[in-house]
Amino acid sequence: RSSRRTDVSLIPTAEMSESLASCVADLGEGASTSELFECVGASLDEVSAGAEASASLANSFLLILSAALVFFMQAGFAMLCAGAVREKNVQNTLLKNLLDACGAAIAFFTVGYAFSFGGDDPDSSNKTFIGNANFFLIGVEDYGYWLFQYAFSAASATIVAGTLAERCQMAAYLCYSVMLVGFLYPVIVHSLWSTQGFLSPSNIEPLWETGVIDFAGGGVVHLTGVSSSVT
Repeated sequence: RSSRRTDVSLIPTAEMSESLASCVADLGEGASTSELFECVGASLDEVSAGAEASASLANSFLLILSAALVFFMQAGFAMLCAGAVREKNVQNTLLKNLLDACGAAIAFFTVGYAFSFGGDDPDSSNKTFIGNANFFLIGVEDYGYWLFQYAFSAASATIVAGTLAERCQMAAYLCYSVMLVGFLYPVIVHSLWSTQGFLSPSNIEPLWETGVIDFAGGGVVHLTGVSSSVT
């Protein structure tokens, strides 16, 4: 370590960084070069930590905002279905869309998220059929990500609402929503969006070196909903 003293008078104050100026003020003009470097390094570490925290908050805010926008599709599907049925069935159709969101929330909270992303290991090349951890969100820290994925699962389930309008009883429709979001949809999600899905491009060894790239949920969300509605 150098014990050479730094003549800070040779450094123009206007050109000093905020961290360096603060360290010079704290340590005094007799500080050694190594002491200044250590002080500036510690200050920059604090600035970096603050920037990372701000970036994390911004990411969380945008994720929740995006989840809200996706979930607002429920209102769009409800209006579409209400406009496609007879007047006497409007309330019934709107209630089905509400049950969609409620049933999907329960199913995705209990087992859906676990089957979709439970036990993901980005450093492993293993490929699994479904997830096997994080049931009831045990061990999950990023609840914003859960909310985002739940909004997509509910959107996939409500796509079928239009095809079942005036054709299905309330109890049967609720059972369908829970089954789709609790098991069928998570299997598709795990295969494409999980790091351990056999079609996932995020896997260390993706299928055919690229995997399946799903654009804006076109395959996972919409194709799953449409396929369910025609079967």
